[in-house]
Amino acid sequence: MAGRLELTTTPTTRVTATTHRLIASRYPTVGIFDTVASPEDVAALFELEGWTSDRLSAEMGRLETIPRSEWVVGVQGASIIMAAFCYPSDDGGRFTDAEVGAWYCALDLDTAIAETVHHHSQRLLKAGMLHARIQMRQLTSTVDALFHDIRGQVLTRPALYDPNSYAASQAFGSKLRSGGSNGITYDSVRRAGGECLVVFRPKLLPAALQGDHLEYLWNGTPTPAVSRLTSAVS
Repeated sequence: MAGRLELTTTPTTRVTATTHRLIASRYPTVGIFDTVASPEDVAALFELEGWTSDRLSAEMGRLETIPRSEWVVGVQGASIIMAAFCYPSDDGGRFTDAEVGAWYCALDLDTAIAETVHHHSQRLLKAGMLHARIQMRQLTSTVDALFHDIRGQVLTRPALYDPNSYAASQAFGSKLRSGGSNGITYDSVRRAGGECLVVFRPKLLPAALQGDHLEYLWNGTPTPAVSRLTSAVS
């Protein structure tokens, strides 16, 4: 009932946009989901090679939590898309818990940079690391769907925008997701004027295309110098 209440009290907006997501470049660009034609092929491959295969186990993650009808296969970046859902972080994200992931992205590259710089900086700070170098890869994906919209509600729903705690926003996101929501569009907490999107359904992402490579360099400062290593059109 609570999930339905959130569905009816939170407005929806059609978002048609090219989104930007940044991930560490160490992750492979091609995986099983890119090279098969259907979800049935993935299942058959798992059965053929066995569930104990290290390679398949690494790609499977929490695949069992995602309906097979939602699996993305046979398109550019399919494995990267599926990995976002199969490998939630231990602490979850702003609107997702540690049980199942989602596709977090921004509606412009500068906001995607600000969001990822913040999270990497926090991890390095906790580890006591003042010097680090991380290379990042830009992924773009076009979305066109209805999303629940909480933009412009920082003052009226401050708990959802708490810069230090995800407790309220994760509960909110869980209710929407369980009620069938496609995802949430919201104001960036890390860049004034920026807008972000969390996509709850893999199938809403038709592909994830390679964009620029960037480098974040921490040299004894709390935030890094950001440089672009390539010049792809973003």
